[in-house]
Amino acid sequence: MRRLRTVPTHLLLFTLVTVLAPGWLLVGGIIDLVRVITGRRHAIAVRLFVFGWWYLLIGVLGLAALAGHWLAAGFGRNHEEMREGSYRLQLWWAKQLFGAVVRICRLTVTVEGLDQVAPGPVIVMMRHASLIDTLLPNVFVTGRAGIRLRYVLKKELLADPLLDIAGNRLINHFVDRNGDSVAEVKAVAALAEGLGAGEGVLIYPEGTRFTAARRDRVIAGLGERDTGLAERARRLRRVLPPRPGGSAGLLEFGHDVVIAAHTGLEPLATIPDAWSGRIVGSQLRIRFQRFDGKAIPQTRRGRVDWLFDRWDEVDDWLVGT
Repeated sequence: MRRLRTVPTHLLLFTLVTVLAPGWLLVGGIIDLVRVITGRRHAIAVRLFVFGWWYLLIGVLGLAALAGHWLAAGFGRNHEEMREGSYRLQLWWAKQLFGAVVRICRLTVTVEGLDQVAPGPVIVMMRHASLIDTLLPNVFVTGRAGIRLRYVLKKELLADPLLDIAGNRLINHFVDRNGDSVAEVKAVAALAEGLGAGEGVLIYPEGTRFTAARRDRVIAGLGERDTGLAERARRLRRVLPPRPGGSAGLLEFGHDVVIAAHTGLEPLATIPDAWSGRIVGSQLRIRFQRFDGKAIPQTRRGRVDWLFDRWDEVDDWLVGT
């Protein structure tokens, strides 16, 4: 039932935005002209419109490709063929959207430690700071390092029909944050089973994008359960404390861990942030660091402390950049 709503909605939105594009571009151009003349902000209205239209177009093309995969796979009977097609489509989708952001917003991108990502099996833990950083694992970990990822994503992303269909053809888990937490943790941990040399699992340990208000809420919740972790969380300045459930479960398998920190996409944390235009001309810096899975403590408490140690390091790196 969900896809009966989301697929037609996406197609309708693309049609409407395309038909109304001349008017939107005219209005956006006027808004940008005023912003530039007043000297207070970057021109961003036309940029946001162009990216929004490109996102919708890529979605339409992706849905057509998924339908083609289904037909080529004998009306969905060949699951392996559909999975291979979805892997390729997922990488293409991320590259198209990330490339558009880089060009439209005139970003410069520097990457450190990409050679540490491969080989698998590996658990990739990435900072979550913006609406766009969900593209980074596909572009860099898969596209450049050659590691196919199993994703831990929030269930709300199923509202995007392309992510819904392709994501469910692959080995991923969409977390229901209002569901049974024990069952969700087990489902996340199960992603690490049977990983090969060219595979990994991607998780955002913070669970959501950083804001000061969210940081305070998370710390308050930690304080009710674990005063020691709450005290550690209070020292964090630029990141949320990692949620230990699913992340700690993934660490049980002894796979090497890659910590992926990045900075520069914070101006895209929310729609109001994007409207500020601060993203234009920004520098995106990405750092990958690999840690030996055999050196990770064997106890659950030890794994949680290890994870908090890594997030302390991410926080220090962000403050120092």
